[in-house]
Amino acid sequence: MTSISLRGDDRVLHVAWGDGTSADFPFVWLRDNCPSGFHPQTQEREFDLTSIPMDISVSNADLEAEEIVLTWNHGDHVSRFDSGWLRKHRPGFGLKDPAQIEPTLWRGDLPPATLPRADAQDLLINDSALLEFLTETKKTGLSIVTGMADDSEAGMTVARRIGFLRQTNFGTTFEVMSKPNPNNLAYTSHALPLHTDLANQELPPGFQFLHCLANEAEGGGSTFCDGFAIASDLRENDPETFRLLAETPVPFRFHDTDFDIRRHQTVIDLDPFGRLQELHFNAHLAGIFDLPAEVMETYYRAYRTIMKMTRSDDYVITTRLNGGEMVIFDNRRVLHGRSSFDPNTGFRHLRGCYVDRGEFDSRIRVLSRES
Repeated sequence: MTSISLRGDDRVLHVAWGDGTSADFPFVWLRDNCPSGFHPQTQEREFDLTSIPMDISVSNADLEAEEIVLTWNHGDHVSRFDSGWLRKHRPGFGLKDPAQIEPTLWRGDLPPATLPRADAQDLLINDSALLEFLTETKKTGLSIVTGMADDSEAGMTVARRIGFLRQTNFGTTFEVMSKPNPNNLAYTSHALPLHTDLANQELPPGFQFLHCLANEAEGGGSTFCDGFAIASDLRENDPETFRLLAETPVPFRFHDTDFDIRRHQTVIDLDPFGRLQELHFNAHLAGIFDLPAEVMETYYRAYRTIMKMTRSDDYVITTRLNGGEMVIFDNRRVLHGRSSFDPNTGFRHLRGCYVDRGEFDSRIRVLSRES
């Protein structure tokens, strides 16, 4: 059973629920979140916070079944709150987010065969299968879709089932193959060291989708590592290197005939709560470091440390994509690369696109709502 009490001196409403949960709700928070202040269709706030004094207070509080009714001392306004809604939004806890999924860190001993896998057709027609697959992909940051149609648009079809495609200076989609006059190392047959894509962008793309249309050449194995595992190990075992990589922005740059896109980023990026948020690591897009000379060598030592970790069998896994498979990975967590291949021994063609993290998370939330 729910109970309520006013604590006027503290300027809060205290609510206790039958399961032992309780919370204090400041008066100004309650008035700002009165249900009457939101548009009934869009659910966007229309209430003007400046229309009330900061010292607004509740003159009366009643409990009607599971509805809490508050009468205010300013304008005789009455607010009616569902007690269950208040429980979900109690201060200090925030609304539960189905897309806030704890990452499962992995290292070089992860068998690629154990990565999350799903059939393309199942993902296209089955919401519960899609939700499970997206949730597992969020945990590992890396997954495989099998049974892809022999169609250059098949990967985009799966990606659009999740969200809008992110356009970059390479287009909405891109072809990973060896071709003349390349403007990126991905368009050669050379080996690609592990990296995150487009660290030079203001906001690097989120999830990358790479549909393997053909992989008949000798070589060209795909390599991956969990950047969060590397960063976590640095944080625990080499805190000074972690600090330098998390606090020191360095330049990244892509430039060709039509574009010159630059951005300073830290290699390790933390969210406002100190949790790992993303990595920006791309040696072939790294600009000319412009740090003060007296700190340059110290930073280079830290930078070399993480570079060596991305080449260590302790962290790197290798797999070979076959035609009809698509790999999906969080570009701001999982580093990817490939070994060199010989284009004279067969055709190798992957087609890719990006769906940003916000779109990916939105789909998880909507599917969770419907499940």
